Amino acid sequence: MKDIFEQLYNYGLVPVIKITKTENAVPLAKALAEGGLNCAEITFRTECAKDAIREVTKALPDMLVGAGTVLTPEQADEAVAAGAKFIVSPGLNPRVVKHCLEKGIPVLPGCATPSEVEQALELGLKAVKFFPAEAAGGLNMIKSMSAPYGNLKFMPTGGINEENMLQYLSFDKIIACGGSFMVKDSLIEAGKFDEIKALTKSAVMKMLGFELVHIGINCENKEEATKGAKIIEALFGMECKEGSKSTFCGTDFEFMHTKFYGKNGHIAIATNFPARAKAYLEGQGVEFIEESAGYDEKGKLRFIYLKDEVCGFAIHLVKKK
Repeated sequence: MKDIFEQLYNYGLVPVIKITKTENAVPLAKALAEGGLNCAEITFRTECAKDAIREVTKALPDMLVGAGTVLTPEQADEAVAAGAKFIVSPGLNPRVVKHCLEKGIPVLPGCATPSEVEQALELGLKAVKFFPAEAAGGLNMIKSMSAPYGNLKFMPTGGINEENMLQYLSFDKIIACGGSFMVKDSLIEAGKFDEIKALTKSAVMKMLGFELVHIGINCENKEEATKGAKIIEALFGMECKEGSKSTFCGTDFEFMHTKFYGKNGHIAIATNFPARAKAYLEGQGVEFIEESAGYDEKGKLRFIYLKDEVCGFAIHLVKKK
């Protein structure tokens, strides 16, 4: 079972939602899940927050639900009793943090200064919320502040939107971004859950950034691969470049020197974040060939093949350059 912080990383985006009517909770959660985000932070800013968490976790048991704006140990207990899997607070309250840690509850307190970060480290935390993100200096502040603090991770929240989220998520000390841009209060109150689903899907697709990068063609041997590549080069002027395992023709065609995954070859789909893309597709029921995975020097997933073929072609995810 992946820990909470790994799950948050894989989702990348954590919708921060305010529920004023309990009956809106489940339809909203379903809209988020169908849009590709099976997670949510339900804030304790309304009287029905606890009931909303309970209804969502009951109806969607696989959804990763956290409680936000938790200000006291009592609220933390109420949230966990209702089904919350993690706690988020706007500031660093030592009482709340210690209470959660003593009970084994993952907690992300808000930090905006080095002093608060050092308090978090002293308490034994490995991740904190950076709030209010944009108002407190944004990504530049996180980069400057995080440098002395080793492996501490941040979840920036406040002012995050579809336009700036990739800047944050591309920094390796960002665990995820919290945001409400796809779950605006007006849409929730109006019951426009289809629109919320569409906004969520749009955000997820922009985050992952799927893009066709090349098509691989299986050949019997190096000679056949070279012959095929030379034909494409002659026809379309795409320069051939021979490698140890394949010959590329331009950047669009890869002629394999031996048979590889896929009956006919493979289709390479680039993504901004292979691990997040893998988790997203697994949420859609996709299976992967785990032994096909490749990792970079930091141990991060760089490429991996899907288990099922499409019309004789294997598909593999690869990190965008």
